[in-house]
Amino acid sequence: MYSFRVVPSGTSEEENRIRSSRTVRSAPEDHGTLIGLPRPYSTPSTSGVFQELYYWDTYFINVGLLASGQTEQAANNIENMFYLIDRFGWMPNGNRTFYLCRSQPPFLSQMVRELFEHTQDRAWLHARAYPALQQEYWFWHTHRTLENGLSRYGGEDPDDTTLRELGKSLCECFGLAPPESPESLYPYGRAMLALAESGWDCTSRFGTEAQLYAPVDLNALLYRMEHNMEWFAGVLGLDAERRQWRSRKEFRKARMDELLWDPERGCYCDYRFSDGHRSTLFSAAAFYPLFAGMCSPERAAQVVSMLPLLEMPYGVACCEKTGGLLGLQWDYPNGWACLQYIVVMALRRYGYKRDAQRSAEKYLALVDRVFQRSGQLWEKYDVCTGDISVSKEYQTPPMMGWTAGVYTAFQEIVHPRCS
Repeated sequence: MYSFRVVPSGTSEEENRIRSSRTVRSAPEDHGTLIGLPRPYSTPSTSGVFQELYYWDTYFINVGLLASGQTEQAANNIENMFYLIDRFGWMPNGNRTFYLCRSQPPFLSQMVRELFEHTQDRAWLHARAYPALQQEYWFWHTHRTLENGLSRYGGEDPDDTTLRELGKSLCECFGLAPPESPESLYPYGRAMLALAESGWDCTSRFGTEAQLYAPVDLNALLYRMEHNMEWFAGVLGLDAERRQWRSRKEFRKARMDELLWDPERGCYCDYRFSDGHRSTLFSAAAFYPLFAGMCSPERAAQVVSMLPLLEMPYGVACCEKTGGLLGLQWDYPNGWACLQYIVVMALRRYGYKRDAQRSAEKYLALVDRVFQRSGQLWEKYDVCTGDISVSKEYQTPPMMGWTAGVYTAFQEIVHPRCS
């Protein structure tokens, strides 16, 4: 379904359409572990692994669809998410039964807002989108909210065998010997669920205790959801609800300013609520509050001043170099499409257009460089060497949907269409 306006070197427009159309699936009925969806849906890969609709991947796929004028497929993806919320009461990680134990970063309200800005369909917003988003918000509010008012990643315990296997997997990622007692694996299994729900599986950000943090990116996304819901309520003339959403976002911002902001480093940090300490590892997640629009210009400037810790010759690394010692896939020197987009859009929102342009150009050059050699787009890259020999927990698959989506969106930034 994708058609790049400026395709990577070495392929034609038609070849690229054929290649990218292979990432759209149709499966209206349940089959085995696959949960059927009513509309065609976008998948990350052309073949092999990742043949499902994934929650946060789909946001970055949709930005490319909208940038290239493919509104219908962007709407299909969102409607499929509404279907899953209607069916299960929340948006799972993806449309497989084994994903019903966790969600992923909550981008749905932003997906709805960006689609609505294209369609201006108030009837759809009122009858379909707003109620589904209320249900989505209720899940995060009731299942992932801490006593301090902030939110965490987590998961619902699967069967004991699966939880132990998840625990073993986490120990393997971090080079730990699994505990001998089966019950001692449960905390590691729950940490793995939280890492998977965060999307950063695995990373030095949280180590083996992801469930004990109030992450900066999650809380910034929930602030953005509350902000978007306030805006939707205003569009729909729901004044009382608009005031309620404003109160919720202001409360979250106040708690983030109090607990997540590190005045010494000048950035928002993941907050370990179990002992009241902030993480000392600087990561691209620090740009989520800018992406969400919740920073003052002064604080935004402090965060942007730390960009050199992440900006490498070929894009933005997941975290600073000190976080790459374990060789995990969401650590230095790996760069993922989703984080490139968050950082570039964060910079643009606060007026750092030159920095945004430079970062976008670096990523476009990286994708083109590797495409010329491999004929493929890839899930992640080494942003120091410009290669795909990256730290990973599984075999890196080709033609990742969010890489195509971000590439397309960045083309519109670097080479805007003439109106």
